[in-house]
Amino acid sequence: MLNAAFVFPKGSQTILLLPVFFGGNIGGKGFYFGGKNQNIIFYRTENISMKPTNRLTELSIKQAKPKKKQYKLTDGEAMYLRVYPNGSKYWQLQYWFDGKQKILSIGVWPDVSLKDARDKRYEAKKKIKEGTNPLDEKKERLKSQELHEEKDKLREATTFEKVAQEWFSRQSMQWTEKHSRGVYSSLNMHVFPDLGEMPISYISKQDIISTLRKLEAEGKYEACYRLRQKIEAIFSYAEIEGQCIGNPAKGLQQILTKPQPKSQNSLPISELPEFLKKMDADKVTAPTTLLAMKFIILTFVRSSELRFADWTEFDIDSSEPLWVIPTERMKMRRTHHVPLSRQAVNILKEMQEFSGPEGYVFPQFYNRKKAMSENTLLYFSNRLGYAGRNTIHGFRSVASTVLNESRKWHPDVIELQLSHQESNKVRKAYNRAEHLDERRKMMDWWSDYIESLTVK
Repeated sequence: MLNAAFVFPKGSQTILLLPVFFGGNIGGKGFYFGGKNQNIIFYRTENISMKPTNRLTELSIKQAKPKKKQYKLTDGEAMYLRVYPNGSKYWQLQYWFDGKQKILSIGVWPDVSLKDARDKRYEAKKKIKEGTNPLDEKKERLKSQELHEEKDKLREATTFEKVAQEWFSRQSMQWTEKHSRGVYSSLNMHVFPDLGEMPISYISKQDIISTLRKLEAEGKYEACYRLRQKIEAIFSYAEIEGQCIGNPAKGLQQILTKPQPKSQNSLPISELPEFLKKMDADKVTAPTTLLAMKFIILTFVRSSELRFADWTEFDIDSSEPLWVIPTERMKMRRTHHVPLSRQAVNILKEMQEFSGPEGYVFPQFYNRKKAMSENTLLYFSNRLGYAGRNTIHGFRSVASTVLNESRKWHPDVIELQLSHQESNKVRKAYNRAEHLDERRKMMDWWSDYIESLTVK
């Protein structure tokens, strides 16, 4: 078969390339026919072949019937449709890469139509030309898809409660036992019933809002506010761990009722002398309770820090008596140093008659192995006539006010002694463990001030 004819019209230099078909065979590696006066040259080379492409049609594919053995229907350019005895029809592309023959599966007809198969053939050949093996690329794509599907299955199996428990087990190591119980109890009571069994990756903003609105409807705005913070923290943990995408609890505080800030009732400074006199005049209260009340006023620590104070935390025999409260007992999870004044040391020495030398410094009066009850000091204050007007935490506010208004002490030193959250500025200026001189002087001044109020 001749492949082409080159025609040279007389009087023209135009070359026209036309297909020419001859019956029979013409041998030879190459030939031409023509001469000096001829204007037609027939040309053929041995290795050039014009294979027809796009032979198939949708109709011919549809009409292709299964046989006892599988067979191929060629479309051209090395792509064919393999027909199996069960009637299945698979597109495949045969190609060479790095000197080896490869077969790329393109898809199943009719899911992959004839047009789609040809498009895939074009893309595959383009990749081969660029030096990319389409078979390797397909394997990578399938592997990535399998990993994605595996992650999706894992996310579906990962419930909110499961993630919340993981988060809690990590965070609770930094919390006090009481705070840990409170956090888990709130989740168990208000969140797990609605969201606990749901895959965490499926939970939407509306799911969370619906849960929080229940608390809001009961007027528990503070509980709702704190619960939203916990849910947001759990989702942040889950997002980092790859258990969900995005944090649906973020920003919800904007649509929830803002709780009113709690005020810890405290005595006006003008009433403090009268409170101290009533306290000394009381003859009913257990002596340990009276000593504990005096000590907490002098040190203005938190109630829990006093109640669980252990004798091993104190050094009262040195020239610079000190109480070091360990990290695990502090709200801010930082070791706290409390310089002890002469008056504070005297109270501790008096307490040694009721407790020590080991265990709780301020135990229950009738059971030294148990810490003083949470409400013991508050009930004492109430019996003195200050119910609803004073809290034990309020003595911290009184101390802060007096110390700041005296203008004798740097505000950052006062904040450090109150064990409040430190700013970067405070952290740089004052080190909790080293800069105790000014704090010691301040605590001595404060104890003298309190003592002077009882003398008047």
